[in-house]
Amino acid sequence: MTKSQLSQRIKYLALELGFDACGIAKVEELTEEKHILEEWLANKYHGEMSYMERNIEKRVNPSELIGGAQSVISVLLNYYPEKQLHPNSYYKISKYALGADYHYVIKQKLEAIMKMLQEELPDVNIRAFTDSAPVLDKTWAQRAGLGWQGKHSLLINKEIGSFFFIGEIIVDMDIEPDSPFVKDYCGTCTKCIDACPTDALLEPYKMDATKCISYLTIESKNDIPEELVPKLNNWIYGCDICQDVCPWNSNAKPTNEAAFIISDKLSLMQKPDWEELKKPDFKRMFKHSPLERSGYKRLMQMIDLNR
Repeated sequence: MTKSQLSQRIKYLALELGFDACGIAKVEELTEEKHILEEWLANKYHGEMSYMERNIEKRVNPSELIGGAQSVISVLLNYYPEKQLHPNSYYKISKYALGADYHYVIKQKLEAIMKMLQEELPDVNIRAFTDSAPVLDKTWAQRAGLGWQGKHSLLINKEIGSFFFIGEIIVDMDIEPDSPFVKDYCGTCTKCIDACPTDALLEPYKMDATKCISYLTIESKNDIPEELVPKLNNWIYGCDICQDVCPWNSNAKPTNEAAFIISDKLSLMQKPDWEELKKPDFKRMFKHSPLERSGYKRLMQMIDLNR
């Protein structure tokens, strides 16, 4: 099988598995991205996410993760929900967390692609990732032709917007690469920056995560600074403001992935239901969801702050 044929077969399989897009990039050391990352870390914009400081070389050189790495296969999986929280929910949860934990969903699909590649070349050195290792997933997806980094720092795809997860397979096979996505279609628009209530978006393409509502409600283990509490806008897990105002998401289409469909029970939750939520009900409702990881106590803390 030629490099071109293998590339087409991977993409066909990816779409068959339910991914919304697939592209391939040639492995190269990310020199410019390393400089940007080091500057971001030096400014302490990562806050308590100390893991960002580790494994810098692995982040910018896939060969540190996979010996002899030659190709990075990137996939996108839309998670935009058809049905969302009840209008009287009052409290808000990021759309990505309304269904099952994406780590399990994407990993299972990626394993099917890896199996095909292993059948093609049994001795192949290969690993799959989805936000589970020091991989600059947005960079590799852009190099694979799947979109550009928006001013809110997230990847935007012209067909599906930005409400998607990214997964990748790093492999020591030479597969025909796609052309990198080089154009920026944000233009003069600054809606995401203007809409951020905590001013986490310092300037186009640069975020201070310590001010981001998603960071404050999920990643941070400390108390939220008093001056930022009134700006949470009822978000209790994550935040979608910068994506909701993005023109590229104005025609977002619902996901076809059944695992990301919101449950009837969650979709019917109203303000009193959240405030009276008991731990056993929390465990049943959010089993195998992103909220399960942060836990009941943290969720109730966020509810109390937003009352």
